[in-house]
Amino acid sequence: MKANVRRKEGARGFFKKVYKYRVFLLMLLPAVIYTLIFSYYPMSGIVLAFKKYNYADGIWGSPWNGLENFKFFFTSGQAGMVTRNTVLYNVVFIFVNMVMQIAVAVFLTEIRNKHYRKTAQSLMFLPYFISWVVVGVIVFNIFSSDYGFINNILQGLGLEKIPFYTTPKMWPVILVLFNLWKNIGYGSVMYLAAIMGIDTSIYEAAAIDGANVFQRIFKVTIPMIRPTTIILLLLSVGGIFKGNFDMFYNLTGTNGLLYNYTDVIDTMTFRALIGSNDFGMASAIGLYQSVLCFITILIVNKLVGKYDKDYTLF
Repeated sequence: MKANVRRKEGARGFFKKVYKYRVFLLMLLPAVIYTLIFSYYPMSGIVLAFKKYNYADGIWGSPWNGLENFKFFFTSGQAGMVTRNTVLYNVVFIFVNMVMQIAVAVFLTEIRNKHYRKTAQSLMFLPYFISWVVVGVIVFNIFSSDYGFINNILQGLGLEKIPFYTTPKMWPVILVLFNLWKNIGYGSVMYLAAIMGIDTSIYEAAAIDGANVFQRIFKVTIPMIRPTTIILLLLSVGGIFKGNFDMFYNLTGTNGLLYNYTDVIDTMTFRALIGSNDFGMASAIGLYQSVLCFITILIVNKLVGKYDKDYTLF
């Protein structure tokens, strides 16, 4: 009896809150509908990972084949390679980008000339808006064996050309540098906003105590932006198994000579879908990637929670 009374009171309280906040809920409704349609409804396509898809029967009519798509992926000998490449590239991207973005943000705050600071900030932000397709053309014109800028200079100096597109070991460095070039401006803006939010009286007190520029940076600025750094790091780590398809595909293309060093989960999924027309295996690889990302963010969030619960995502 008491349980029924509590249930009724709880339901009544719930509807009262809904009525009280009806305006805010109505404002939220478009975002909820958008998320359901474009984020959750497409997830029904996960079933393709467990089916032998054919055009005649469609998604729901195609026969089930259990874990055969996963079995083919893991026994192909490429699963370990693309997973390793994806993780290693993302670890380097995260570390290099974070360090350089913080350094640039700190550098910009130390510049006293406002016009120079705004100009530098705009120029660094510009590459973020350039499509990876355009960047791919730029890279080709720099490193091409026949028409590349670097090889033309070497040839003019009487030196031997460097075959970049047949030398896989060079591409990890090239990819890291271009990823940094494209993202340094966007990331530095976030850290710059966090730095600008620091109370100036702290810097004034540090200056009175005789702290120099480097002491202010390492003793005041860096510790004060720690929450922002941890949140951005968590968001980055959550996608550590996501390869930047636009970058890898447009910079390296379908050059089989570079696969061992540049092939990631996303590019392999693309080839499975477009090259071999295997919807089942492409979906299986995508599901494998999603599960790894989900587990990673849970583990990292838990570890951060043990350090300081205020820094966790949830």
